[in-house]
Amino acid sequence: MAKFIESSDYDASIHAEILDAVTRNNKTSVETCQNRAIQEMRGYMSKRYNCDAIFGARGEERLDLVVMYCIDIAVYHLFSIHNPQKMSQIRKDRFEDAKLWLQGVRDGVVNIEGAPEVENKTESSPYQMLSNPKRQTRR
Repeated sequence: MAKFIESSDYDASIHAEILDAVTRNNKTSVETCQNRAIQEMRGYMSKRYNCDAIFGARGEERLDLVVMYCIDIAVYHLFSIHNPQKMSQIRKDRFEDAKLWLQGVRDGVVNIEGAPEVENKTESSPYQMLSNPKRQTRR
């Protein structure tokens, strides 16, 4: 899963020396936080979008906005390991922005341009049940 995010993607959000200091040059913790961020995003996005295609993309095929929010979530988790009491406000704000964006995606308020949507699977049943609206008979 961690192949979705490349190490060079962090350059736009955090300096390499700060990332190395926070993780103590432990690449395993970086991969673990990346996987957690991807799983967290999949939980919000999987109802509407094909997450296997989104997170299976590599290089230029990836959606920049999804990469950005995924990195924001991963960096927040990395900073939480280091010292959550002294986390900078910008990290907290970016994490909250990512969560709000994901909630908007889940609720259908925000659309991800270029993201493959999940095929409608409700037509697989041979039966369709409908009913009339409930009538108000009492006053």
